[in-house]
Amino acid sequence: MVVLVALGVVVFGPDPSAENGEPVASPPPTPEEPRVQPSGPQEAPRAIPAVRSWEPADGSGWAVTPDTRVVAVLDGVLDDEAERLADELSVPVVEGDEALLGDVLLRVDPDSALDREEYTLTSRDGVLTITGSHDAGVFYGTRTLVQSVQELGGVAEGEVRDVPDRPQRGFMLDIARKHFPAEWIEDRLRQMGDLKFNQLQLHFSDDQGFRIESEEYPEVVSEEHLTKDEVRRILALAESLHITVIPEIDSPGHLGAVLNAYPDLRLLDRDGEPVRGAIDISQERAGELIDGLTREFAQLFPGPYWHLGGDEYGALYYRDPQASFPGLAAAAREEFGSEGTVQDLATRWLNDRADTARDLERLPQVWNDGMHAGGAIQPDAEREVTYWTGREIGARPPEEYLEGGWQLINMSSEYLYYVLGEPVGFVYPTGERIYEEWTPEVLRGSEPVDPALGGPENILGGRFAVWCDLADRQSVEEVADGIRLPLHATSQKLWNPDEPELSWEEFTALADRLEAGVRT
Repeated sequence: MVVLVALGVVVFGPDPSAENGEPVASPPPTPEEPRVQPSGPQEAPRAIPAVRSWEPADGSGWAVTPDTRVVAVLDGVLDDEAERLADELSVPVVEGDEALLGDVLLRVDPDSALDREEYTLTSRDGVLTITGSHDAGVFYGTRTLVQSVQELGGVAEGEVRDVPDRPQRGFMLDIARKHFPAEWIEDRLRQMGDLKFNQLQLHFSDDQGFRIESEEYPEVVSEEHLTKDEVRRILALAESLHITVIPEIDSPGHLGAVLNAYPDLRLLDRDGEPVRGAIDISQERAGELIDGLTREFAQLFPGPYWHLGGDEYGALYYRDPQASFPGLAAAAREEFGSEGTVQDLATRWLNDRADTARDLERLPQVWNDGMHAGGAIQPDAEREVTYWTGREIGARPPEEYLEGGWQLINMSSEYLYYVLGEPVGFVYPTGERIYEEWTPEVLRGSEPVDPALGGPENILGGRFAVWCDLADRQSVEEVADGIRLPLHATSQKLWNPDEPELSWEEFTALADRLEAGVRT
């Protein structure tokens, strides 16, 4: 239970003995009352991801005492952070900006030179102060504090200055091929928040299912699905943890569940056979359908990004797409002239969907193998590219995208793809490989790109991905267990891609202790 001290009154929860459930009031502690001197550890703070800068100082450090309170200005900016931290430390929340001995002071200083997600955590003279220029930085500071209390019992005298190396640090979940209950997703969000991830990508439409309730297109929705109320609950929790949820409706491939309700929009080859999951991009109604779904779900998902998919369009996997799909070829020639191809039509399709996303004030993201080179039309520039492969048809080495001016998000299938059942050569990634070998610059294979093409301004970050190709091969509990350490390792390398100070054995032991709440 959170205790709120404001305007000189301590307000607890309703006392069963009080009339009409009226709150019980008692006077707050005053500066004149003796307060317990905190006695903290001497070791540097320990957290996952590890802090990037620690300056020790002389002093007794900070630890929770019987007098400890969380002090913050509760004007709507730090309310969530203060209440969550107070619950975790089992101490009261105090409205204000002046801390006493043993307190934790949370501060947002909009005039600070700190970046949006940067924070300082200062233990000095028995007071612990977390400062950020935005509430996100303060939140990350509280994650470091809680972990240090769990691991060491407090924080030594000194100052942490911490900032992530990459602005996009995420987890992608394929809920289309396998239904994941809302509670499971919420548990992952809490885990992500503690690890300082800031993005969750939900791939909720594919050949096997469409997994979120639709009021405008109920015919496409699978029997097992999330209701919109469940999604709103997920979004509210994500927002409180400073995690942006990125929706993905993949097209023009991977649309099997939608096309079950719209069979007339299926792509047919020259023999009249439907191509699995592929929509007929020569039909105007096809674009209207996907744009309609996008507009509906843009009202549900408030974040700044929209993932368009774009990968693995079946027509382009034929040796001669023009001969195999004469209808698409004719449409391409009509639109782009005699040299127009099916690939051009696919590029135009994704450009059109990107226009719809931008009209909805969303920044498009696309899979890299939907970005085709050459042809009569080029992919538009205003998009971010999630790079997962250099092997698929239409895929290119990462350098080509970077040299073309597109910013990438690293979703390396070599290190960051957890594909259920391990089909077509995939193996479950290990946290150890990620921790010891991978950095955001390692986009394809195991070698980094040229440093001149890398850096946070070009490679914005990365996402660890769960794909459910063989959905029944693992239960949701087995998935949670299988991705636990890979998520920890990914968090560490996105926050700081340098070689970690801890060995893998030390890192996993720390992760186990933090999860179990066991102190060294």
